Amino acid sequence: METPKDILWRLRLIYIVVVFFGLLILGRAFSIGIVNREFWLAKKEHQTIRLNTIEAIRGNVFSSDGSLLATSLPIYNVYMDLKAENLDKIFDKGVDSLSMMMAKTFGDRSAASYKSDLRRERRKKNRYYLLRRDVRHSELKIMRKFPILRYGRFRGGMLVETRLRREMPFRHLALRTLGRYQEGVNAIGIEGAFNESLKGVRGKQLEQKISGGTWIPLNDGAEVEPKEGNDIVSTIDIEIQDVAEAELMRQLRKHNAENGCVVLMEVETGYIRAIANLGRTGDSTYAENYNYAIGAGSEPGSTFKLASLMALFEDGLAKPTDMINTHGGKVNYKNRTMNDSHEGGYGVIPLSKAFELSSNTAISQAVYQAYRANPKKFTDRIRAFHLDELLGLQISGESQPIIKDPSSKTWSGTSLPWMSIGYECRMAPIQILSFYNAVANNGRFMKPQFVEEIRYRGQAIRRFDPVVIDPAICSPATIAKLKPMLEGVVERGTATNLKNPYYKIAGKTGTAQIASGKDGYGGKGAKKYQASFVGYFPADNPKYSCIVVVSAPSNSVYYANLVAGPVFKEVADKVYAQNIEIQEKTPTLLGLNTGNQIVTGSGDDLAVMMQKTGMKGTQPVGEEWVQMRIEGNHSVSQLKKISENQVPDVRGMGLKDAMYILENQGMRVRIIGKGIVRTQSIPAGSVIQKNMEVVLELT
Repeated sequence: METPKDILWRLRLIYIVVVFFGLLILGRAFSIGIVNREFWLAKKEHQTIRLNTIEAIRGNVFSSDGSLLATSLPIYNVYMDLKAENLDKIFDKGVDSLSMMMAKTFGDRSAASYKSDLRRERRKKNRYYLLRRDVRHSELKIMRKFPILRYGRFRGGMLVETRLRREMPFRHLALRTLGRYQEGVNAIGIEGAFNESLKGVRGKQLEQKISGGTWIPLNDGAEVEPKEGNDIVSTIDIEIQDVAEAELMRQLRKHNAENGCVVLMEVETGYIRAIANLGRTGDSTYAENYNYAIGAGSEPGSTFKLASLMALFEDGLAKPTDMINTHGGKVNYKNRTMNDSHEGGYGVIPLSKAFELSSNTAISQAVYQAYRANPKKFTDRIRAFHLDELLGLQISGESQPIIKDPSSKTWSGTSLPWMSIGYECRMAPIQILSFYNAVANNGRFMKPQFVEEIRYRGQAIRRFDPVVIDPAICSPATIAKLKPMLEGVVERGTATNLKNPYYKIAGKTGTAQIASGKDGYGGKGAKKYQASFVGYFPADNPKYSCIVVVSAPSNSVYYANLVAGPVFKEVADKVYAQNIEIQEKTPTLLGLNTGNQIVTGSGDDLAVMMQKTGMKGTQPVGEEWVQMRIEGNHSVSQLKKISENQVPDVRGMGLKDAMYILENQGMRVRIIGKGIVRTQSIPAGSVIQKNMEVVLELT
C-alpha cells in the first residue's frame, strides 16, 4: 500500500515530465517560427499545388415584371501553355490557321502579328501566354473550336481563367437602390442588404504553380463546384421607374437644382414601385450618387401640416370649419414673426381652407392655441403617428427622424408654432410618404418594402408579404376630415396646376427654406429652398402614393407646385394611363356613344364589353388588337395589324391601348382631351424616327 510520501513523489515525477515535454514543444515551435523561418518560407515558395477558392455566380436582381436589373456575367481570359505535352505534334501544323481565326474573329490585329507572337512565346516555352483578355461567353465557345485550341488543356494548351463582372442592363435606373456589395466597403441598397442570399456558396479548384509564380488551374473542372446565389425579385416597376427618373432629371436641369428624389408606393401593400435619386455632379450633370429618399433627413415644411391637423382633430381640439384670422399674413410668437407666403394674408378663413392655401399663420395659431398650455401633448400625439420612428427598411441608410419635445435642450417658446408648420423637426422623404400613404389607406400604416421575393432557380423560397406597422394611426372620423382637405389642395388650393379631367389627385405642397449651417436661414447669399409635393391618386380610390422632393432650385422659381408638382403629375399620368384597373370601366371609356362607331382595342377587352352591353356579333376573344365597327346593337370585327417601324393607326382606341402600342414602338406620346383617340398628329404608316413624338387628340 502506497504511503502519502510515495504518492507525493509520483506526482512530482509526473510534473517534471510534463514540464520537460512542454519546454521541448515550445523550443521546437521557436525553432520553426524564428530560427528556421527562412527555411520554411522557402519551402512554401516551392509548393506547386494549392486548393484555391472559386467565386460562385452571384444571383440576379429582377424588377417586379421580370426585367433584369442586375446580373453577373462571366468574363474570360484565355491563355496558352506553349510548353504543353504533345503540343509539338500540332503546333507547326496549326499555328497559321489559329492566327488567321484570331485575326478574323476579333479584328484587332493581323494574322501575321498573332503568328509572330505565338512563335516567339513558343521559343521561350511560355507556359502562361495571354492569348486574349476579356472574352465573352459567346466568343469563348467559338475559340474552343479553333485549330490547336480545340484539343483542350493538355494537348492544345488552352487555359481559361474565369472572372465575374456585375452588369446593370438598365445602367443608371434605380442604381442607388439596387446598390452594391464589395468586401471592405460599406454595403448599400438591395445588393448590400441581401448579399448573403445573392452571393451563393464558393467552390474549390486545384491550381498548379508555374514559372514566374503564376497559378493556373490543374484541371478543367472544379473539385468542389460552386453553388450560384439566389435571385432577388424587387418591387420596382421598370417602366414607371424610367418615367420617374426622366422627369426628375428634366426638372432638376430646368431649375438648376442641387438634388431631388421621387418615390412611388403602392397604397395597400407598401411596395415601392419606383424610386429615383439624382444629385448634381457638374454643370447640368446629374447622377444617382446618394439615396436622398431614405437618407436625406430635413425639415419637411408644409407637408408636415397634415400631421398637425391630424393631431388637432384626433384630440378633439379643432374642426375643419373653425374660423381663423390670418392677421394680414403676419403673426408674432415671443420675439419672432411668422409670415404667410401670400402678401397680406387671407383674411378670416376656415381651417380647411387654411390647409388648402397652406397658410402658416392660420395653422400655427390653431396648434398654438390648442397646445400652448401643454405642448408635450402635441409632441406625444405626433409621436403616436410613428413619425419619430425608423421604418426598419430592407436596405440600409435610413435617416433617423427627429420629433423633439419640451424636454429637448433646443426647445424654446417659438418651437411649438414653428414645429406645427414643419420646422424644428426632421424627416426623410420616404418617412413623410409613409405617413401620407397611411391616410390614403384609411389609417393603415404600411412598411415600405423594396423586395417581394427570393428565388432559387426560378422557385420562390421566401416571400415578403405586406407588413402593417399600425392598423390605425388615427380614428376613421379624423381620416374623413383630412381626405377632402387633401383633395382641396389640388381642386382649389396651392396645386391647381395638377388638376386634370381624368382622375383626382389628393396631396400637399411644401416649400421649406433650407438652413445653411451656422448661418441658419438668414445666411449670406441667396436663400435656399426645398420644394416638395406628396399625395396619392386616384383620390376617390387610392392605389398609389407618391412624393417628389427637389432641393435648392436656383433659377428664381422655388414653389412646390411648379418645381415638384410637374414630376408628380407626369408619373401619375403614366401610371393611370397604363393601369386599366384604376380607370373607369364604363362603355364611354371605349367610345360607345349613340350612333355608329368604330372602336379599336384589345380583343379580350372588347369581348367583355360586348358581353356587358348585350351587343351581337362575333366576339374577338384571343386576338391582340381588333377594330370593331358598331352599328346600333350589332358589331363587325376585324384583326388590326401593327407593323414594325411604322406609325400605327390608334384612332378609335382608348388612351391605355393607344399609349401601350405607341410607346412599345419607341414613340413619345402627348395627350390632349379625354375619351378615345380621334386624331393623331403623325399619319399612320409613316416611318418611325428616333425620339418621334405623336400628339393624340381625345374626345
